[in-house]
Amino acid sequence: MGFLVGLVLGFLFGLGLVMAFVYAENIRSRRRSELAATIAAFSKMTVGDSKKILPPGGYPPWVLFTQYQKLGWLNLHLTKIWPYVDEAASDLIRSSLEPVLEQYKSLILDSLKFSKLTLGTVAPQFTGISILENKGPDGITMELEVQWDGNPSIILDIQTKLGVSLPIQVKNVAFTGVFRLIFKPLVDEFPCFGAVSYSLRHKKKLDFTLKIVGGEVSSVPGISDAIEETINYAIEDLLTWPARKVIPIIPGDYGYLELKPVGTLEVKLVQARGLTNKDIVGKSDPYAVAYIRPLCDRMKKSRIINNDLNPVWNEHFEFIVEDPATQHLFVKIYDDEGIQKSELIGCVKVPLNDLIPGKVKDTWLSLVKDLEIRRDNKYRGEVHLELLYFPLKMEKGFSNPFAPKMFSMTSLEKALQPEVDENIDSGIDAGPRQRQRDIIIRGILSVTVLSAEDLPAMDVMGKADPFVMLQMKKAEMKNKTRVVTDNLNPAWNQTFDFVVEDGLHEMLILEIWDHDTFGKDYMGRCIMTLTRVILEGDFTDSFPLEGAKSGILNLHLKWTPQPIYRET
Repeated sequence: MGFLVGLVLGFLFGLGLVMAFVYAENIRSRRRSELAATIAAFSKMTVGDSKKILPPGGYPPWVLFTQYQKLGWLNLHLTKIWPYVDEAASDLIRSSLEPVLEQYKSLILDSLKFSKLTLGTVAPQFTGISILENKGPDGITMELEVQWDGNPSIILDIQTKLGVSLPIQVKNVAFTGVFRLIFKPLVDEFPCFGAVSYSLRHKKKLDFTLKIVGGEVSSVPGISDAIEETINYAIEDLLTWPARKVIPIIPGDYGYLELKPVGTLEVKLVQARGLTNKDIVGKSDPYAVAYIRPLCDRMKKSRIINNDLNPVWNEHFEFIVEDPATQHLFVKIYDDEGIQKSELIGCVKVPLNDLIPGKVKDTWLSLVKDLEIRRDNKYRGEVHLELLYFPLKMEKGFSNPFAPKMFSMTSLEKALQPEVDENIDSGIDAGPRQRQRDIIIRGILSVTVLSAEDLPAMDVMGKADPFVMLQMKKAEMKNKTRVVTDNLNPAWNQTFDFVVEDGLHEMLILEIWDHDTFGKDYMGRCIMTLTRVILEGDFTDSFPLEGAKSGILNLHLKWTPQPIYRET
């Protein structure tokens, strides 16, 4: 009996071992199949697939199979010659950077100079190289990605407005960026190019720590922030593209390679809507900061509009453009916090190469939290911009309506006006000084309110009695259409003329109201500047209603100019 029980148990145990072995083999076979499928999928990956899988900034460019190539050989040779490069580069940095640091020093700093500057013993590492195509037949453009975690010895002599002298040590420098080298012009004698221009095309990372020699920089309030701001402004002005340094290789005149204005960008900050509320009590107090290059004398700030998530600014800014192919307009909207630091509501970025010279781009843009983040699903509001780019060398038929030389003057006006200097005529500021004149665009605006479509129902019968209220915001002139009863698709065909004294800064507001016996109910509005009608002369278009679930307003606008030019 015991023998029989042992036989049965042994058989069951052996059967279990066989089943476990078969199960393990099946799992192993399935894992091999899955691994083979994964490897096959990786072999078919595109650049776009790689960008979705890998975190931004977590890889050198050549990982994504782009045009960048590794540069191990160059890093090896650079390490060998670095002591000699350090000596030459330190002198160049000192002579180039000190004047710019003085220019951008903060209000609490009296002077800022180097008492010691060496780049240390750690050479930068080149992590990728790329040759850019289609940059012109007379030159070669190369981009180098550089990473440097250096041990430089840098001591700044700081003099504050209070008369305090502070030796500040710059430590733990970590830098990652892309440098652009332009070998231009190409010539028929060795080394085959006349000059080399270098620029910081993209600054990905710049970190450093500041320490007072023999103490902590935090013991002097405001010094650390002031120095960091000064250094960042100096690098932006001196090296960041489109700024560049030109080194002649073969004697010659290479002034045309220097950074120069090529056009102007006229920006109308019209309004914003649906802004995120940053205040616990009340509403945000929004203002906007706009710039192309983030330099303190080139950044424009709008006025603050208190307690409003749908602000209307109607402010006009002008910017110098040096390279429309690569530059962007940045607009950041903040909530003013008084003496505390303002809080960012959202920002937008507009590539200048999206703009057609001489043509107004009227656009609503959704705000994002960070310009480096491609996807931002949270709604933070929208900003309304009008953008108009004019090259200095205008093509035939183009003229800048905001340039003084466009406007003819009467004999009396010419006699009263001093000669306009060349910089102001071209629309470019001659430096930090403020422009001394203002452009006054005067004329008659004829607004024909044609009709509206698909208006929202306002009464229990599913109808409305709409009329349009017209207002010139700056001049505070008003008019209104007749009331059309029981109609969600009314036709008015009424024309109103407004004498406009300052077309550049004026704004037309059209509000649709539902007429009631004991009052009126708001249905929606359209807000527009006069830029387009000044440029085009007249046009007919349809405008969606703001603040309404549905509805569009059909208008015809005509401009009859009466331009003048005056001294301010």
